[in-house]
Amino acid sequence: MKENQISVQEIDIPAIEVKNVVKTYKLYDKPQDRLKEALGLGRKKVYKLHYALNGINMNINSGETVGIIGTNGSGKSTILKIITGVLNPTSGEVHVNGRISALLELGAGFNQEYSGLENVYLNGTMMGFSEKEIDEKLPAILEFADIGDYVYQPVKTYSSGMFVRLAFAVAINIEPEILIVDEALSVGDVFFQAKCYHKFEEFKKMGKTIVFVSHDLSSISKYCDRVFLLNQGNLLGEGSPKEMIDAYKRVLVGQYEVPEQKGPHLLDDEELRRAAGRSLESRGRSGGKRAEKAAAGAPEEALNPGALEYGTGQAQIEEFYITDERGVKSTAVIKGTEFTVHMRVRFLATVPAPIFAFSVKNVQGTEITGTNSMIEKAYLEPGKAGQVKDVTFTQRMSLQGGEYLLSLGVTGYNGENFEVYHRLYDVLNITVISDKNTVGFYDMESKIQVSDVPRNEETVIPFVKKA
Repeated sequence: MKENQISVQEIDIPAIEVKNVVKTYKLYDKPQDRLKEALGLGRKKVYKLHYALNGINMNINSGETVGIIGTNGSGKSTILKIITGVLNPTSGEVHVNGRISALLELGAGFNQEYSGLENVYLNGTMMGFSEKEIDEKLPAILEFADIGDYVYQPVKTYSSGMFVRLAFAVAINIEPEILIVDEALSVGDVFFQAKCYHKFEEFKKMGKTIVFVSHDLSSISKYCDRVFLLNQGNLLGEGSPKEMIDAYKRVLVGQYEVPEQKGPHLLDDEELRRAAGRSLESRGRSGGKRAEKAAAGAPEEALNPGALEYGTGQAQIEEFYITDERGVKSTAVIKGTEFTVHMRVRFLATVPAPIFAFSVKNVQGTEITGTNSMIEKAYLEPGKAGQVKDVTFTQRMSLQGGEYLLSLGVTGYNGENFEVYHRLYDVLNITVISDKNTVGFYDMESKIQVSDVPRNEETVIPFVKKA
């Protein structure tokens, strides 16, 4: 860098600024309506205006890894295409500070008739590199892609896995300051995905900015510093991965009320708060108070006062706690011993097939384990109004020593519709006590044996002197 140059990081300019971006599309009932409008025939409006993005504001700082989550059709890919310049917004502004490299949907930026090698040079040239500079980067690109002689074949002959290997290899080896990825990693095999996420780790350590869309919530939780939640073109919120993933799960089950689209409109903090809580309030729920009441028998210091609670109200978790191997109520469990999760459920209405569930997360919000009565085929009867059920889950504690969060739920299917009757997220802290922590989340309890090999069975490995 020259003496008079100042990097983006030094002056703390956001890597990406999205200001009140709106993207609309015209939807026609009949193909001839589009033609009539194009020819200027008729004065009647023959289309409906669809807001793919409805007044979106985002600030992404240099060096951040940011995730964008939401249901299909929420506008995730649209905002990425606008940031990268593939699409123009209907209104609003986008400012990008730094060299950007994007891996969008399969096929974007590649000429299907060209060979893989020709596409490498084509993409590099579009990014402003000279042929000599691409020559220098080519070995690293080909090594990462690892598609062998297929690089000399037209990309239209590639499998989806080969295509994404080459596309990702190009995207990360052209020295981007900002990397944008849209679901592309789910196409490659498990080994390639592992290699890509390892590269993510390297990029984070180098201070690169990463923005990616994924339905893999574990990856969002593990890699992202911040997450944006979109739904039906609206920005519902931004925050930590844990907060936004919990909110996203509410959206999936229809427990997160979304304002109607009425043209360009940015939700302020108060509207977001109301939208997040309206579905509970409309059913007479009392949030944390109900969770506190349900925690009868659980130590007060282990109860999460900010636990997320929602549901239709057809069933209610009235009580929950944990007992250790001796049957004593406790939230401290010794690794390797048996423990039981208890919950008492009251049915306020008849439900056809209730499902009782629990799950365990780490403090970063990654779901580690869990199960439910449907998976275990333990209870497949209707729940009748007025009934009260005691539900227990007993298992051996194999998690590593540390702090974890317990979530509980009563859900079920009404015909083909999945419904959440009552759910408590991260409601109770579990402390696992261990004097032996192995690698990863849980202990495989391996049995190790080392024995001598008889002399007559030894394999002799010849020593070969290197030239």
